[in-house]
Amino acid sequence: MTILVTGATGTLGSHVVERLRHAGQRVRALTRTPAAVTGLPDDVEVVGGDLTKPQTLAAALDGVSAVHLLGATGHAHAPLRTGRQIMAMAAEAGVRRLTVLSAGEEGELEQAVRDSGLEWTFVWPVDFMSNVLGWAEVIRNTGEVREPYANRRTASADETDVADVVATVLAGGGHAGRSLIVSGPEALTPADKVSAIAAATGREIRFTELTDDQARRQWRVEGWPEEGIEFMLRMWATVPETVARVTSAVEEVVGRPPRTFAQWAAAHADAFRP
Repeated sequence: MTILVTGATGTLGSHVVERLRHAGQRVRALTRTPAAVTGLPDDVEVVGGDLTKPQTLAAALDGVSAVHLLGATGHAHAPLRTGRQIMAMAAEAGVRRLTVLSAGEEGELEQAVRDSGLEWTFVWPVDFMSNVLGWAEVIRNTGEVREPYANRRTASADETDVADVVATVLAGGGHAGRSLIVSGPEALTPADKVSAIAAATGREIRFTELTDDQARRQWRVEGWPEEGIEFMLRMWATVPETVARVTSAVEEVVGRPPRTFAQWAAAHADAFRP
């Protein structure tokens, strides 16, 4: 079977491609700019297409049995609005199985997937451990992370665990009609994560909690737009309890416990060293 992976060059998609290849699956990677793609193995078929323009997807879907679909597109991660057209094209092309990277909310795409008649599974990572790579430069330069809302907790998932879940479902089936919330094994605060990075790197790294006004001043200096500043403050002030909930999805699907943040930090320690 040929499996189409959208977002194949992204943080998650590249791991999904790797896992499918190691499982002996034929992989087709969808990208808007095939000529610009580098780093994918030679045996991965790269095809052009744009999820926001379904008319460009016919060749990508031809002969495909399963699809990993992004629920949002572009740098702004806008919800995909072309779900019904894509689902109709997928069914006509003979696609049987679908995983959807979801934001955990019910929208146009989610309803289109439910109505499609395909064997679907939603996959919602509550947060990626790799998001803390956004701290890498400041940790390398200053040895300090400065953020507001230090008590917020997230059960972040290792992106390779999420990829294992997606690839296992795509290649082997099962878990149809489910919404899998994928977490790590523990809910951690930002300070907890900084401590784990410090242990992994052997460096002293501080975490300093900021007030809202201190965060505004810092982010303005860093060049953030005002609307982005206020959005982040609202989001961190109202973090839902669900993002701190540890789930059994990785163990259920993959058959092993999820990786810890300490393990992730050890594997990525060089990113935080000067």
